[in-house]
Amino acid sequence: MNKPNIKTVGIREDVVFGENVTVIQPVNLYGCEISDKTFIGPFVEIQKDVKIGQRTRIQSHTFICELVTIGDDCFIGHGVMFINDLFAKGSPARGDTTLWKNTKIGNNVSIGSNATILPVEICDHVVIGAGAVVTKNINQSGIYAGNPAKKIKDLKPNG
Repeated sequence: MNKPNIKTVGIREDVVFGENVTVIQPVNLYGCEISDKTFIGPFVEIQKDVKIGQRTRIQSHTFICELVTIGDDCFIGHGVMFINDLFAKGSPARGDTTLWKNTKIGNNVSIGSNATILPVEICDHVVIGAGAVVTKNINQSGIYAGNPAKKIKDLKPNG
């Protein structure tokens, strides 16, 4: 009888934490940086070379793949999926990380539950609706929804 190669999830020693970070286990965190006063919910995976800003909240069941940067004061809803492999050769990169792309999320960005974020840049002060699929850079503050995500409304300035 064959035996599987069993690996465990958890928090590896190569994770860099800021002050007052809260992590609700089980999680799978490795090779990433998580800044001050950030919250990481259960069943989250954050891979190497990811940077999470201060006071950001990552809700349960979210997957943040390599090469993602998330700014300060962000909210990432339940089940958000970040993608770094666009199948450039018509199939998965299968470990050829030179084919993977970066994602950059600005400050004060809120991403609704079950959204999918392809390798893009999202500017500051953006709301992404639940279930949206972001396929292109977002360079203007506002509320975006749909598949593919499109701007549906301006954001009112704080005041």
